[in-house]
Amino acid sequence: MPTATARFETPNARRYLQQVCKHFAHKIEVDYTETEAHCALPVGPATLKADDAGLDMQVEAADAEGLARGEHVLWDHIKRFAFREEPADVVWRETA
Repeated sequence: MPTATARFETPNARRYLQQVCKHFAHKIEVDYTETEAHCALPVGPATLKADDAGLDMQVEAADAEGLARGEHVLWDHIKRFAFREEPADVVWRETA
């Protein structure tokens, strides 16, 4: 299963993790704590990990098209919550 990872450097990672998970929970299954989340995106699972310096994101999908969609959906939502920081786009790295 193709997997992609990215990191968003921000001191507000825990807040964004919780905000996006609460938002996603209205439509999909989400399991999260203050520092880690598992989201059942329609294209495949996504994992988020927050620390003091940033937010690590991982998306899995059945194919490259689904992976690109998962990356877009996850990052688009994070950017909405982080709008005050005016984040630049993150670089996704395919790992498998």
